[in-house]
Amino acid sequence: MTTIKIKGMSCNHCVVAVDKALNEIDGIKDIKVDLQKGEATFEEPMPLDMNIVRERIKKAGYEVV
Repeated sequence: MTTIKIKGMSCNHCVVAVDKALNEIDGIKDIKVDLQKGEATFEEPMPLDMNIVRERIKKAGYEVV
């Protein structure tokens, strides 16, 4: 299980946007975005380039911290 902190989420629309951005990355599954904690957790069965994750989150309008 991988957990990333995300800056900039403020509502359920933000949660949906982050979830969608992560869902578009091959190799990520079981995504859970927690608005209260400001984080997302997911499974990555194979090693994943975290730069791709950061890029997709940034493209959605948020920041991985």
